[in-house]
Amino acid sequence: MKINDVILRTVTKIVVFIILTFGVYLFLSGHHKPGGGFIGGLVLGSAIVLLYLTHSIESISKSLPFDFKLVAALGVLIATSTGFGSIILGVPFLSQSFGYFDLPIFGKTELTTVTIFEAGVALTVVGVVVTIILSIREDE
Repeated sequence: MKINDVILRTVTKIVVFIILTFGVYLFLSGHHKPGGGFIGGLVLGSAIVLLYLTHSIESISKSLPFDFKLVAALGVLIATSTGFGSIILGVPFLSQSFGYFDLPIFGKTELTTVTIFEAGVALTVVGVVVTIILSIREDE
């Protein structure tokens, strides 16, 4: 028996947008404030899990054609490559560098190598969270 969940699906569209926006904010503000790749990845992963819970796995898999195991592996590769990149440049493992740049819309902006590392952490967390939830759901 299929339950009529029109209200849940409608509210989910709005809530997922809000969760994704908040997750990106947490990710980007993590360098100077609480947040970063881990908590941003958890929030982004929760939005994807909410989509999987309210819609069928097949319909979301068509919309998001990612193998989340590969997303997690790509995140680990990005995070570790930032550490080895610093070794190649002759500085200690996971050393960071930063600079201020004038970007057209944003003005004077600080860009850091920590953001690349945090992106790897966020991808790893999103991949692992969604893979765990999908594997639990497949066991039913």
